[in-house]
Amino acid sequence: MQEVKLQWHSAFTSALRIELEENMDNLLIEEEHLLGKKPMQIDVLIVKKDVGIRIRKNIGRIFRKHNIIEYKSPEDYLSINDFYNVFGYACRYQADTDKVMEIDPEEITITFVAHSYPGKMLEHLKKVWHMHIVKKEGGIYYLTGAAFPIQLVVTKELSDTDNFWLKSIRNDYKEKEEFMELLDRYEMKKESVYYQAVMDIILRANRKVIEEERKVMCDALRELYEEWFADELEMKRKAAVAEGLKQGLKQGIEQGIEQGIEQGIEQGAELSLLELIAKKLKKHKSPEQIAEDLEEDVSVIERICNVMKDFAPEYDTISIYKHMQKM
Repeated sequence: MQEVKLQWHSAFTSALRIELEENMDNLLIEEEHLLGKKPMQIDVLIVKKDVGIRIRKNIGRIFRKHNIIEYKSPEDYLSINDFYNVFGYACRYQADTDKVMEIDPEEITITFVAHSYPGKMLEHLKKVWHMHIVKKEGGIYYLTGAAFPIQLVVTKELSDTDNFWLKSIRNDYKEKEEFMELLDRYEMKKESVYYQAVMDIILRANRKVIEEERKVMCDALRELYEEWFADELEMKRKAAVAEGLKQGLKQGIEQGIEQGIEQGIEQGAELSLLELIAKKLKKHKSPEQIAEDLEEDVSVIERICNVMKDFAPEYDTISIYKHMQKM
């Protein structure tokens, strides 16, 4: 398979679930919410089931009934065009109903999430829209003066205490101590698929540091992926590490550990891609649409979809992976 692009948005949604876990019984979180029949989609839509219940979490205090989230990965930035695009989504979301005023505009909020402070966008909004930018706390800003309540979340400015996992989704780790804290916290939550998704993207996005701290990261990868692999895949990975360690007696023990890391990352990436494709096939998306969503080569996605159709409707990705390995 070709190298898989980092799936920042899936990890971000998992981090949102972690941040808002206290209120999850009252929130419906939908990824890639489609607007109408044309290919317009919101990154994340959060709908409060009971508007009377207040959300105490800092990033959710602004929430009303319908909450539109636009997320920019650490590799991207918020532009002026992004503001108008998402503001248009909010207007379309309000109007895309069967009845007039079925969705009250006063019950819609917009949240922009970015790694860095979008200075140019905010200067434009102050100059053209006469908006006021109010800093509520570290990393959280309210933008007043628009038709909808708007907040900006700058993840690198968030509190380590209040927003540890959302702040942790980044690609610029440099210190071993930061990873050790991540691993310590992850150890307590490693059974959760949401924590797994967040930790997965962090490891993938910071491979340089991982390679520098091979032994620590190899253990982390094993813990992260062990439940994702079939027994056969796990045995293969362990065998590869064992063989590498044997060779390491002559060539250096690091070679074996590096081999285990590389295979673990590769298998995890392939399974992650299969999971994403299965999710979109269940939504009846075509291979062309899936390729566009995932920014992958359409011929690769078509080949995978042709294999996966024999495993519908459950799409057991482990079985699919095993089958493709035999092809």
